[in-house]
Amino acid sequence: MNEIFADAFYWIALANPADQWHTAAQDFDGNHTDAFLVTTEEVLTEFLNYFAEAGEHKRTIAGQMCLQVCNHPSILVLPQSSNSFARGFELYQNRLDKGYSLTDCISMSVCRTRGIGQILTHDGHFGQEGFLILF
Repeated sequence: MNEIFADAFYWIALANPADQWHTAAQDFDGNHTDAFLVTTEEVLTEFLNYFAEAGEHKRTIAGQMCLQVCNHPSILVLPQSSNSFARGFELYQNRLDKGYSLTDCISMSVCRTRGIGQILTHDGHFGQEGFLILF
């Protein structure tokens, strides 16, 4: 099965109708119903943090969406672990000349380990590492 990695960018765009990428994310979601998505708890933390100051209504929507993601049969949410932190931190230390966040480094490490080449993101950092950015 071809796995696609879903970055916080994708979850934010889906959850936020005001996001400039909302329609594109919805289109992807509607046109790729057979896609198997992979994400991480770190990415979902980043997603929820994005809505931290957005008020009760948007926080409720984000929380509900997070629960749906975690319980969806076609989405694998990888748990945080000391090992995932260590692998991401190693990449972070090896890319001191880049502006990669630790969460992105963890995501990149997960993608390399699982052989995932396509990323639901607009973040150019993934492109710098050789991944195919889908937005």
